[in-house]
Parts: sequence; structure tokens; C-alpha cells
Amino acid sequence: MKLSRLRLSLFLWLLLLNVCAAFAAENVNDNVFVKPANQLNLPNLESAQSKPDHSLERDKICTRCHDETDKPKVLPIYQTPHGVRADVRTPSCQSCHGESDAHVKNQGNGETRPKTEVVFSGADKSPADLLNNTCMSCHQSGLRTHWTSSQHETNGVVCSSCHSAHTPKDKVLEKTAGTQSEVCYTCHKTQRAETRLFSKHPLLFAKMACSSCHNPHGSNGPKMLVKNSVNETCYTCHAEKRGPFLWEHQPVTEDCSNCHTPHGSNNPPLLKSRSPWLCQECHSGNHSAQINSGANLQEGDLTTINGLSPLANAASRAQMAGRNCANCHVMVHGSNHPAGSSFLR
Repeated sequence: MKLSRLRLSLFLWLLLLNVCAAFAAENVNDNVFVKPANQLNLPNLESAQSKPDHSLERDKICTRCHDETDKPKVLPIYQTPHGVRADVRTPSCQSCHGESDAHVKNQGNGETRPKTEVVFSGADKSPADLLNNTCMSCHQSGLRTHWTSSQHETNGVVCSSCHSAHTPKDKVLEKTAGTQSEVCYTCHKTQRAETRLFSKHPLLFAKMACSSCHNPHGSNGPKMLVKNSVNETCYTCHAEKRGPFLWEHQPVTEDCSNCHTPHGSNNPPLLKSRSPWLCQECHSGNHSAQINSGANLQEGDLTTINGLSPLANAASRAQMAGRNCANCHVMVHGSNHPAGSSFLR
């Protein structure tokens, strides 16, 4: 019985194979599998190659004079994305500096050659709008979507203020080399001083860069932050503070900068002032002891949470008794413990 079933199964498999082979033989078309090359729908690479080649041909007009002896050097642009020969987006010198016929022909009798139509540096630098529009004609998407009306754009900052197109390694783009922040510090000197304080983010050690938190080309958030709020930006690294928590601390959920200063502080960890004085900016009536106040004058009454109290009834100061609120309130960012309403656990 088992042998007959096996034979039947084998017969059915052979029959199925024969049917498939016959079907394939009837539908074989030589034009499908073997087709002349002139009939294949290959992409037209001629147009893709012509544009970079055309850019290089136009560059020859400039490189007849601007060679390796130029200072500052201009030929290293061919070591950057702007000089990739195989890329159809490769610009020519004229794409950025204009046709500049007067500069090329130099028909004047003067010894000084006329400047190019678009000048990116020096005393004869072109207006900021012209320089930015030149760059934005290609770089207008991605992180640069919010450039128009951004803080940098409205204050007259141009792309070439930060970027160097003719150098193989743009300092702004080298996040892990620690050079990006130095470019930012040329204007933001206060922030440079703050990053040298005792408690700071690891900018000096190239563990992060200014663009880790800020988008210099503009954003929807405040202070050109990469996210829509201060907290969302902080949570990209400090995810453990995100919550949600069973017991939430209101200033934490509102804004991290209520307690912290992001660029640097002498009060670790990046606190605006030392505890308990930082906490007492909000919690001025906690615990049954007086707090530091200008009303605590010599031989006068003492300010307590219950009002004014004679000096003889004064208890020890809350600042001296606890030393630091976080010694007890360890879960200051929020707690999930059922008994953690005071952030003690």
C-alpha cells in the first residue's frame, strides 16, 4: 500500500515537471533572452558625462592663471565634492563666480585686473544676498530648508563666513575633529568662555559639536535648535530623563534650562546655581526652618515659612541642615515609585 502511494506521488511529480517544461518551451522567445545591443534600452550616459566634462572645460579658462602658486590656494577644490568629475552636479568656476568676462579679458589699461562678478572674500566682497543666493541655487533643501529668515540670514551671515569651498576638509563639517566649534566661536565668544568652565559638555574633547544641538541654517525651534523645543533637543542624548514618570517635576517637564545652563557652569552638573539655593528659587517654604533672606537682620525677627519669628525661636537654617536637597531628593527629574511623590526614591 505504501509502495503504491510512493509510485503515485513520483508519477505526479514527473507529470508536473513535463507540463512546466512544455509550457516554457512554447513561450521561449529569443528576443527576450538574447537581444542585440542596439535594441537594448540602456541609459544614455552621454548627457551625464558631458556636464562634468563641460564644467572642466570652462574651468580651464580660469586655471590658465589660477594654478598651484595661488595664495590662497584654489585648486584643492578638485579634492572636494565640488570637484568630482563623475558627478553631473559638479559646478564650474563660473557657476559660483559668474561669467566675469571683464575679469577674464582684462581689456583695461590698469595694472589691476577687474574683480569677478561674485566675490566671496576680501574688501570687495559681494553683498550678502548675492553670495547666499549663489550657494542656495544648489544647496536649498535638507538642513537648509529654514535658512530664509533664520537668525544667521537676517544678521547678514553668509555661507562663506563659515564654510570654505576650496579646502579639502571644511572645518565646519569636521565634527569629530573639534574644529567646528572653533569656527562658531569666532562670533559666539561668550559661549566659548562658558565651555571652559568646570562643568561643561564635551565639546573640547570632540565628543560632540555645536551642530549636535543647533542647526546653523535655521529651524522651527528656539535658538536654532535641531528639535522643536529645548527638552526634545536634550532628550536626543539624555533619553533617561524623558519619562513619562508617575511623579513628574514640573520645571523639568517645562524646560531643562530652568535649572541647567547648556554651554558650561562652575556648578556641576551644568546647574545655574548651587543647591539648595537653586531649589529655593521655587521651593522657598519647604521644611520648618528659616531660609536665607534679606529680612533676617541682626537683632530683628527671622523669616520662616510661618512668617516672622523671634530670634530665640530660630531653628537651624535649612541650607546648613540639609547641605544639598539632592542628598535626599535623589530622583529630582521624576520618579516611578508609588511613594515617590517627593522624589525621595
